[in-house]
Amino acid sequence: MREFQINKLGVAKNVDVEKATEDLGDPQKIVLLTAEGPLAAIVANYLASKYPDLVVIREPAETKSQIIKRRLRLLGPVRTIGQVAGSLAARIVGKLSDSRISEICGTHGLDRSVASSISVFPVGSVNSEDTRGMLVALQPSVVLVYGTRIIGRRTLHSIPAPFINYHAGINPKYRGQHPAYWALVSNDLEHAGITVHVIDEGVDTGAVLYQANVRFTKTDNITTYPYVQLGVALPFLVQAIDDVLAGRMRPRAVDLPNRLWFPPTIWQYLWNGIFKRVW
Repeated sequence: MREFQINKLGVAKNVDVEKATEDLGDPQKIVLLTAEGPLAAIVANYLASKYPDLVVIREPAETKSQIIKRRLRLLGPVRTIGQVAGSLAARIVGKLSDSRISEICGTHGLDRSVASSISVFPVGSVNSEDTRGMLVALQPSVVLVYGTRIIGRRTLHSIPAPFINYHAGINPKYRGQHPAYWALVSNDLEHAGITVHVIDEGVDTGAVLYQANVRFTKTDNITTYPYVQLGVALPFLVQAIDDVLAGRMRPRAVDLPNRLWFPPTIWQYLWNGIFKRVW
């Protein structure tokens, strides 16, 4: 795995950007902004298999304390405590799903470890000066985004290339977190699916490029839904990239109700699991 020379904090140094882009050869066409984790590794591996010169700029996953502080600010203490407990319950259920995840990965040929041949550049945040400096130096034609923090205005406008995101739900009806779970809880099977969209300054509010319905088995749960969805979504990501490179990208608005969803609280998770059989 090729990486920037990094400092003691584990982030790329600004002074290395020019040298790194020279080392990579010709200016890159495609950049993936992502965070640490197995799902992000799947995206990186799949895209690199289609575009060998892919460059990955990777931020660390948010810490539990960062997530809790943000939720306290947005939702208050009662819902935050309920969501933390709900996440713990979902994690227990997820521990029983390793075989199902392996089955999904085998079916779709998904690899959860980043290949050593992929250029991975660690940064402190996708909204850092390091990230913006690298994007300006690389001048990609398109930036793919998966699993990062909300990308701020300065990063979005640092280069003229479009930023394209994969969202594991049907926008705008199921924006936010765990959208497939909420669609199934709502018995809205028609809108349990995926969206590939252009990023704007909102949360999953950008114009849509592709959407698709996704079907799950009775053995799937809140831990396995993302793997099933990703297996369906990856070819659409490639199609979106090819559209940009060919100058045929056609963003569109979707006429659906607009709602932002959050992780279930422990009482929601148990109620939906017991009475709706959606775990």
